Order: sequence, then structure tokens, then C-alpha cells
Amino acid sequence: MHTIEPYWNWRNLYAAELDEQSPFYGREYSETFYTDAIYDHYIHPQWDNIGSATLFIKILYVEYEDQFAIIELIGEWNDTLNNDIMTLKRDIIDALIDAGINKFIIVGESVMNFHSSDDCYYEEWFEDVEDGWIAALNFRQHVLNDFTSTGIDNYLIYGGALNDFEWTTFRPLQLFQKIEKMVEKRFDPGFMLAE
Repeated sequence: MHTIEPYWNWRNLYAAELDEQSPFYGREYSETFYTDAIYDHYIHPQWDNIGSATLFIKILYVEYEDQFAIIELIGEWNDTLNNDIMTLKRDIIDALIDAGINKFIIVGESVMNFHSSDDCYYEEWFEDVEDGWIAALNFRQHVLNDFTSTGIDNYLIYGGALNDFEWTTFRPLQLFQKIEKMVEKRFDPGFMLAE
């Protein structure tokens, strides 16, 4: 796992440690010292520790004018033991919402497992974004199945083209616009009838 880096190709466009509104503002990173681990596997030092033993993140891009954030995750999303959603919501998402973000693209291709608890923090997140949305991009199918069996699909948008999306071929604004079009189609009742 130590070789899996957060996506780095947008670093010239955004760096959370340089963004005064970011929860990671002022953070310094090492390229040589591996200090965080998921179970007994060290992870790359560019990932951000949110206080969970098994889930780490990277805020890849935030655009305050268009009100969106792109966040990449790695590890095991464990609400049962660690209440990861509470930690993510309280320490990261709430800060972004307070800064005006109401559309979230959560990249989950490096999330290996999901262990559910209740859905109250997902519901709160969904309610807090009001006219916005939360899109789950490239999560593994067994993780999505667990989302669905827990009822989290009431709050997150996933499935279809969002399951296998070549997101790294886009710049952040282009990616946001593509995802936004997909989300709008899902909310358009005429779209479902036309299919």
C-alpha cells in the first residue's frame, strides 16, 4: 500500500496545505518518512490522517466559486468500529460546507472494504448540502453493495457510469462538469422515462 499515492497531477492547481480554508492548511509532508499505516501496511506519506485507524484521505481539489470538492480515499471505511463517517463529516466535510462547498466528488477506488453502522451522519451530510450532492466515484462493487444494503444509497449518488470513470483524464473543472451532468440526469424524472 505504501506505493499508492494520492492523485498528484493537479498539484499545480490546488494544494490543501496552501488553502487557508482547508482543514489541512499549513500541513507539511515528507517524501521519505512513512509514519501512517493501515493495519500493518504503511501508506504513502502524502495521504492525510483524519484520526481514523483505517481511512485516510486527500483533498485533491476545491473550487469555492463553483462550490465543489474532489476528495480521494484510501483504506477501509469502518463506521462500525471507528465511526469513520463521523470523523470525516465533523473534521473535514463540515469545514468545507462552512466554506460554501455543497457538491462533493468522493473517489473510492482505493477503498478496500466498508463496514456500516447507522446512516445518521450520511443523512446529515445530505441535508447539509441542500441543493448540492455527493457523488461516489469508482468504488469497488462489493463496497457499493454494502452501501446499498445499509441504505446509504439514499444519500450518495453512485452506480452506472460513476462506477468505472476515467476521472484522471480530466482537469478538475471538466471532471466536475461531467459528474454534474450525470447527477442532473439522475434527478430529471423525464430522463428515466426516456431511457
